[in-house]
Amino acid sequence: TSEAINHAKAAEVPIIVAINKIDKPTANPDRIMTQLTEHGLVPEEWGGDTIVCKVSALTGEGIDNLLEMLLLTAEIRELKANPDRRALGTVIEARLDKTRGPVATVLVQNGTLKQGDIVIAGTTVGRVRLMTDHKGQRIKSAGPSTPVEIIGLSEVPNAGDHFNVVEDERMARQLVEERKNKEREQRASRAAKVTLDDLFAQIKEGEVKDLNIIVKADVQGTAEALKSSLEKLSNEEVRVRVIHTGVGAINESDILLASAANAIVIGFNVRPDNTASESAKRSGVDIRLYRIIYEAIDEVKAAMKGLLAPKFKEELLGQAQVRQTFHASNIGTIAGCYVQSGKVARGANVRIVRDGIVIYESTISSLKRFKDDMREVAANYECGITVEGFNDIKEGDILECYRMVEVKE
Repeated sequence: TSEAINHAKAAEVPIIVAINKIDKPTANPDRIMTQLTEHGLVPEEWGGDTIVCKVSALTGEGIDNLLEMLLLTAEIRELKANPDRRALGTVIEARLDKTRGPVATVLVQNGTLKQGDIVIAGTTVGRVRLMTDHKGQRIKSAGPSTPVEIIGLSEVPNAGDHFNVVEDERMARQLVEERKNKEREQRASRAAKVTLDDLFAQIKEGEVKDLNIIVKADVQGTAEALKSSLEKLSNEEVRVRVIHTGVGAINESDILLASAANAIVIGFNVRPDNTASESAKRSGVDIRLYRIIYEAIDEVKAAMKGLLAPKFKEELLGQAQVRQTFHASNIGTIAGCYVQSGKVARGANVRIVRDGIVIYESTISSLKRFKDDMREVAANYECGITVEGFNDIKEGDILECYRMVEVKE
């Protein structure tokens, strides 16, 4: 829920809260409203501006009031649709059916979608051959706010793609080519994404007014402390906004939010999982990792003043998973590991990650394969590792081997 609230705030869309299951004897709407207030959503009946409706999906109680509130919000924000124009909307989900080909579920947000219309969805095009409603019944047209499943596109579009109806296939092909060119340009220049390295230049050029930050930490108290310290860095030129805080490893959802809100991600004693790392590379999201709070504060402060000039950066050598542990009286704990990627090297820096949390950093003091001392061990091989000054290694721990390399100016 906290994450959904932060996504809605980042998108600057209105929030209407429906508290369900009020028919139950144990229902406690006041407790829910108190929790909402803690996230900055103060209910109207408590003097705030957040609409909160108490409903029961089972009995139907409060549903009419919820619908009235939705209509009222739409009216106040002038969210109107014209059913007489060509349709446009959003792809909710899409898949490739073995017998029917590309199938897309779309939400018509304006106009009326009709069978036979030529549709562009993202960078794919096609003619609507068949439409079905939410009950699986065939229909010939769908007006505003109607979800429908359509068949006839040439390829499977992406969820979230915008679709619109065009006059003819020639125009459709032209628009698709323009969209593809625009996508190529966006991939080539990651200029829109804010990073600490070029923050000062973007501030001076007026490209950045708000520095949006997502904070993930090992414990909630640290996340809140970091949020408070970061937001105090706001000045006349740029406002620092921590749009989301959380506990645990940096995940793909954090990267999606950062990409949508043009934010950087700060991790304290946590690491991104593999999916998050790949997603960050694709979308150009800047991830910064720290183990000391003041280092995070100082680096953001320096970036805002144009004084950030890192001389070294981390280069990940490889990753190994602990599969067994052994204890030797004169050595300590030996971690029996399987190298999952890259390589591990004797003397290299290593961090121990447990459930996405960094629990210790040191160096690899010894590295063996069977009884042989090794300088390094490559991916897909097993090895024995001891970590300097650390014996509390557990099965399932991840050992990340890295080195610091000088950044060439």
